[in-house]
Amino acid sequence: MGVLAVLSFTVLPALAGRSSLAANPSKINFGNVQLGGTQSQFETLTNVGTSSVTIYKSNITGSGFRATGLTLPVTLSPGQSITLTLSFTPQASGTITGSFSASSKYWKANVSVPLSGTGTSVGQLGVAPSSLNFGSVTVGKAATLSSSMTASGGSLTVSAVTSNSSEFALSGFSLPLTIAAGQTVPFNVIFSPQTSGSVSAVLNFATSSSTAAAAQSLNGSGVAPAPHTVTLGWSDNGSGVSGYNVYRSSVSGGPYVMINTALDTTTAFVDGAVAAGQTYYYVTTAVNTSGVESAYSNEVLAIIPTP
Repeated sequence: MGVLAVLSFTVLPALAGRSSLAANPSKINFGNVQLGGTQSQFETLTNVGTSSVTIYKSNITGSGFRATGLTLPVTLSPGQSITLTLSFTPQASGTITGSFSASSKYWKANVSVPLSGTGTSVGQLGVAPSSLNFGSVTVGKAATLSSSMTASGGSLTVSAVTSNSSEFALSGFSLPLTIAAGQTVPFNVIFSPQTSGSVSAVLNFATSSSTAAAAQSLNGSGVAPAPHTVTLGWSDNGSGVSGYNVYRSSVSGGPYVMINTALDTTTAFVDGAVAAGQTYYYVTTAVNTSGVESAYSNEVLAIIPTP
């Protein structure tokens, strides 16, 4: 008669004691990135299991996505983490999707991180007008002309504006300046000549993309300020006066210094030896036919403008 044998089995959980990986963040959206630009983000892989795990393999899919900073194989103890960099450099406009994955041998531990991002066109900067001519401007004065910047095809950031002449300056915005696609930003260019003569310069607008840079040419002429004069006039009482003397002082009430080189036989005098920004005080005297000079007349004030 046959013998019946009884066999007993112990069934263990399929994953008991095995290590596993967790990713933080669990997914990445790089947002809008201009063509030619790169957006990066850190990704941390952590062993959340109870035994060590060795990552032997990683893979990344999707055009423009890249992983750096992960050298394989790498072993992680329980609770240990490693951080790598995931980046997105779009090669075409539009939304791109992909994934990053890492796994141990025989796929006992694995993780997958969905990736997405949108490539946007590089904006082009336009400056209008392309040239400015300030004409003639008196040295020491300033002239202002209006201009504008426009972004087309995409947004951009103006990072710097340089000029090869200190006599031209800009106002109306601060840097860095981000301009959305289709947006126009007005600004002013100021010409302040320091010397007489023609001045030419170029404003160079640097942007976040070298292909979007722009330039504006500038021209102007500095002219010397017209010389200032003071014209004086008085009445002749017709009582035997043969001429007049004109006196000047920089202080009210004198002392005065005679500024005519010969007796003035008219009732007018032009003082051309005056300086911009100064104040002068004038009096006159009458000289009769005997050469006797009268007392000072009433004092008059002349303020010379600048320049």
